[in-house]
Amino acid sequence: MKNMLGQPRARLIALCGLVLLIPLGVRALLGWSDPLGYLSDLAIGSLLVMLLQRRAWWLALPVLLAWVVLFVASAELVSAVGRLPNEADLHYLFDPQFMENSTGGGLAHPWLPALLAVGLLAWLAGAWYGRGQRRAALPRKAWAVPAVLLLTHWGTQHLLPSDADQWRQYNLPHQLLSAATGSLQQRAEVLVYGPTPVTPLATSGLTQADLSGQRLFKGRGKARNLLVITVEGIPGAYVRTNRQALGSRFDEDLMPRLSQWAERGMNTPDYVLHTHQTIRGLYAMLCGDYDKLANGTPKGVELLTQQVRNQSCLPAQLRQAGFSTHYLQGAGLRFMAKDRIMPHIGFASVHGQEWFKNDNYLEFPWGKDDRAFFEGALGYVGELRKQRQPWMLTLLTVGTHQPYSAPDDYLERYDTPKQAAVAYLDDSLGDFLDKLERQGVLKDTLVVITSDESHGIDGVRLASSWGFNLTLAPEQAKLPTLKHGTYGHIDLATSLLDYFALPIPAALGGRSLFRNYDSGREMISFTNGVLRYHDGQGTFTECDFQQRCRRYASEGFIADQARFIDRGTSTLGPQISLLANTLDQSLLQTPLNLRYQFGGPSPIALQEHIRDDWADNLIGAQYLEMPEGSRTKVRIKVRALDPQHEAYIRLKAKEFEQDVQLGLPEEVLVTADQPMEMEFDFDNPTERKAFSFHLLGYGGGEVEVSDFSVITALPGEEELSQEPDEHPLAHAG
Repeated sequence: MKNMLGQPRARLIALCGLVLLIPLGVRALLGWSDPLGYLSDLAIGSLLVMLLQRRAWWLALPVLLAWVVLFVASAELVSAVGRLPNEADLHYLFDPQFMENSTGGGLAHPWLPALLAVGLLAWLAGAWYGRGQRRAALPRKAWAVPAVLLLTHWGTQHLLPSDADQWRQYNLPHQLLSAATGSLQQRAEVLVYGPTPVTPLATSGLTQADLSGQRLFKGRGKARNLLVITVEGIPGAYVRTNRQALGSRFDEDLMPRLSQWAERGMNTPDYVLHTHQTIRGLYAMLCGDYDKLANGTPKGVELLTQQVRNQSCLPAQLRQAGFSTHYLQGAGLRFMAKDRIMPHIGFASVHGQEWFKNDNYLEFPWGKDDRAFFEGALGYVGELRKQRQPWMLTLLTVGTHQPYSAPDDYLERYDTPKQAAVAYLDDSLGDFLDKLERQGVLKDTLVVITSDESHGIDGVRLASSWGFNLTLAPEQAKLPTLKHGTYGHIDLATSLLDYFALPIPAALGGRSLFRNYDSGREMISFTNGVLRYHDGQGTFTECDFQQRCRRYASEGFIADQARFIDRGTSTLGPQISLLANTLDQSLLQTPLNLRYQFGGPSPIALQEHIRDDWADNLIGAQYLEMPEGSRTKVRIKVRALDPQHEAYIRLKAKEFEQDVQLGLPEEVLVTADQPMEMEFDFDNPTERKAFSFHLLGYGGGEVEVSDFSVITALPGEEELSQEPDEHPLAHAG
């Protein structure tokens, strides 16, 4: 064995097996077969062979380890949420805490790292036993192999564009390389030829409310109350009525009970989800505006800086109309600042996991499992029905978020934990709706069931943008079973205000689901790294990460198939990108002079030990943007509320989930008599994105974070002279 491994070419054979044969075999095993995908694997694998085959093992090993991590993490993310990582997600893949929390300590494909480890050990063995031996160089002509493969892939994409999922067409290193090359090409063209004039597309069709349609019934709706049920990550394809209406070839009946309810309600098959991430979906559906069609600070967080636009959101409008407004979710509230955002947009009562007194039926790292959640929610509805005041209740489940936990009997009946979790949600939601009907809730309550985002479905076109909206109303006989036309989360707030015959604020966009329209309408989304736009006149365009676009003939937005037209003009990609950028700035016309307040008077219980930077974060200051040339100032005040406990406070900063060193103290002891008061600033020489503060504490007892101000402005314009109680956001919401 030693003699065999010591042969000069043994290391080369082992390297080829690791970076060429294993990726090709894994792609076939995972069902990601596509000629372009195999071509991508061959191109990157042959490039790694050329780069590493003569390098010292200690130089080649870090490169191969990084490649292995990317390989495993990409497969896990595709399995979990149906998409290949983008540049922003890439940093998550190297955060062990985030990966552990999202996988529940386990992997969807545990055999994959084992297989790669065997291949890596074989290569190391060949390198070790072959040390000191002269390794013949491959012919220089061999460099033509990866070059030809990459050019062939590029040419095929341009001449015969495919609408297959990106992970079928690319491996992650190739996608990142392509994105970087495209960015350099665009910069070079600007330097040589100057900026290309781009005619901006009008935004009015996307941002203005449209009530020109014919009402489905006269006057105000009969319902007295409103219940909005938001289920985590469920795509519209899981509802049988939607599949049949759009002729979808997806035939897995994972939610039969919801599908049965759909036969009794009004369904909108062509229903668009505009982005990924829960907080972005909630903002769009409750505030009638598109969230960022890119990776930036969520608009819900930006909304904390304003005291006017938030009053246009649905909960605030219903509260002004006399409703009591309530928000209940199955997870903790502090992540993504929902403890601040939800009161700010008009919810008078906001509760998370801490509200529930009933036990879980299974362990789930994100919070309440779906059965336990809906049992608690049923009691909440019962309490609301005792009051005379009309009410609005918004529910958010978390059970169908990865790692997709489900009871053992569900796991035995289904092929994957993801399918089992969806089926468990279906039964839990079905039981909840059955009980609401038996208790008479449906007689005087408008019920809307939708999802915050879509976790996608492998092989189903546009599944990452395909949502659903099922409406159950007292006047159901006057509503169609199928609501034709293109709608999305942008329409929900306007629709519900229209149902209750309330005025529509000028800040809201969208059409009303309770009206029929004679014309098409524009729609836009950004999911799986692809920007998609429908012009409302039969043309659907999608542009990838390199602003390469494809135009299709499609009556609506969501469709099982669409006829390819062409790639459009060279300015089409920049035009749609400019449109998205314009919509991104609907709240803040400038990213400078941003003032956020993440503190508040609510007591926060501490754990005995810090378990996780995310789960134990005491504030919601995550995914912030800081423009180039700005300066950020931070002011913090934390005090212990329990004289019997000493609290130990840590503050971390992360950019794209990687620690950023700001020269902060490692740990600060905080007592009731000795609060922690800290003020510091730092420059932003280059643009910062996905910047998060993690305020962590342990020691037991409770603390109050009365001030956590984050102010980003041009140097000299920070104005941090205000006391915490005088801060413009100290009492936001």
